[in-house]
Order: sequence, then C-alpha cells, then structure tokens
Amino acid sequence: MNRALVPALLLSALFATPSLAALNEGDKAPDFSAQASLAGKAFNYTFKDALKKGPVVVYFYPSAFTGGCNLQAHTFAENIDKFAAAGATVIGVSLDSIGRLNAFSADPEYCAGKVAVASDPDGKIARSFDLAVVDTPAGRKDSKGNDIDHGRVDRVTYVIKPDGKVAATIGGVAPVANVEKALETVTRLASARR
Repeated sequence: MNRALVPALLLSALFATPSLAALNEGDKAPDFSAQASLAGKAFNYTFKDALKKGPVVVYFYPSAFTGGCNLQAHTFAENIDKFAAAGATVIGVSLDSIGRLNAFSADPEYCAGKVAVASDPDGKIARSFDLAVVDTPAGRKDSKGNDIDHGRVDRVTYVIKPDGKVAATIGGVAPVANVEKALETVTRLASARR
C-alpha cells in the first residue's frame, strides 16, 4: 500500500464513524428542559422535575421512524410498566421536530402512547450529554418514506439517579439490548433502595 495513503485513510476513518464520547458513571447529568410528546400531545418536559420522582432513563436515538429506533421505542413501550415498578421514568431524545415526535409517540407500533420523546432540534441537549451531533447523509428516508432532514446522535442511554448522577451509560449495543440493560440498572437501583 502506498505510504502516502495511510494517513489519509486513517483520517477519513476517524471522520466517517461518529465517536461515542459520553458521560460516565458518577458524572453529574446536565439539567435540561424541552418540548416533548406523549401519546401525540406536546408538553414541556423538565428533567429536574422528573428526577424528583426517581431515576430517569434518558435515551438518545438517531431518528424517529427508522429501523433500530422504531424497535427501541417499541421495546421501551412494552416494558414501561417494569420501569415504573422500579420507580423510573423514561424520556427519549432525538433531533426530530416536535411534529414528527407527536406522530411517533402516538403510533401503536412504536411509542404506543406510553413513552415520552423530547425534541432537541439544535442538538444542544445531546451535546450537553457529551454526544456528538452529526449530519444525516443526504437522501436518507425514514420507514414512512419521508426525508430525514435533521442531524443525528448515536444510540446512547443514560440511567440517572435522583441525585442527578449517572448510574450507567449504555451504548454500542443493539436497540433491544439497550433497553434490557437500562431495565437491569433501574431494577438494581430499586433493590438497593429497599
């Protein structure tokens, strides 16, 4: 291989793959508020208020109405009673518009009216959680055939304790495993409180 190509290939690989920089266990999670949707109805979500109720699962996902994100939202919806039994609430966060999230949150195939999802159109919330925001390649379509016209973040889930500290950071796993690991963490936290 041509030695002049090696640095160029390494550099292109670095920029081609989004990096998984994220908050670590024990880090303080940043406070945030956002317009969110539950069962197709928009509301103002406040992280600080959610923490008053118990642990919060904040899951970042690339885009509503895409394969892995559809599966993850559906899996959270199927398990929402188990999260509630452990005293935890769940909020999804993406760079989708609130209009897309109203449809996504109400759709029985995805959030099923059970999982709240928040709009982070400028990526400010994602960046505050140390996640990289990257452009979606031109021409990408969602599972409904619509253009994806916003940036995206990697699939990373945080379980945050009521004191605001990160109990777990879950990334680099398949959507269903992501939900399962979040549920394991909140169940462990609930057991420790008893």
